[in-house]
Amino acid sequence: MIIELKNVFKTYAQGAVEVPALKNISMSVYEGDYLAIMGPSGSGKSTLMNIIGCLDEPTSGSYNFDGDSVLALHDGRLSEIRNRYIGFVFQSFNLMPRQTAVENVELPLLYSKHISRSKRREIASEALVRVGLEDRMDFKPTQLSGGQKQRVAIARAIVNNPRIILADEPTGALDTKSGEQVMEIFEKLNGEGATILVITHERDIAGRAKQMYVIRDGEFESPPEGALA
Repeated sequence: MIIELKNVFKTYAQGAVEVPALKNISMSVYEGDYLAIMGPSGSGKSTLMNIIGCLDEPTSGSYNFDGDSVLALHDGRLSEIRNRYIGFVFQSFNLMPRQTAVENVELPLLYSKHISRSKRREIASEALVRVGLEDRMDFKPTQLSGGQKQRVAIARAIVNNPRIILADEPTGALDTKSGEQVMEIFEKLNGEGATILVITHERDIAGRAKQMYVIRDGEFESPPEGALA
């Protein structure tokens, strides 16, 4: 098991009032899973992703990542988990505009001092080949389409061979064709053994996963559903 959440609550203070964002969330993610969390805007799905991605912590409940209690880890270890063991894919791509595609993909490897510059370039290039961008390695983000930018972001997410890929609305800024290509890449990566968790408000995107959790008003509506037909 990679991730185990038990009875997780998250509240935010608004003046003297505590506003609940997550209520009694429990879920498990195993090696090779392909899961989706679907819900409308304001449902709590992004808050949940931030907790899973070690960008935030729950108000109460427990969260174990790869057997370690996240709440007991120091900031240095949390940074290591985020960089080495979690690959993030965001709706807005989050690419460095002045860097080429291959340089963007290299960025997570810069924290690994034992990897030479030439080896970083080799590993990053291989990641871009995996997402079908071998002919765009030296292009900057302004020279790429939205779908190509997202594929660069996916290559960056997988370059460290993370334990899990977290994708937050990965098709939200894309046209239908580009979104389809991105989802095909996720399915291909999952077929190769990657563990993937997609956050989305689109049911057809969530339905591509093997299991789907529906969240509304900070709560899961029911046990996870199997993939839609």
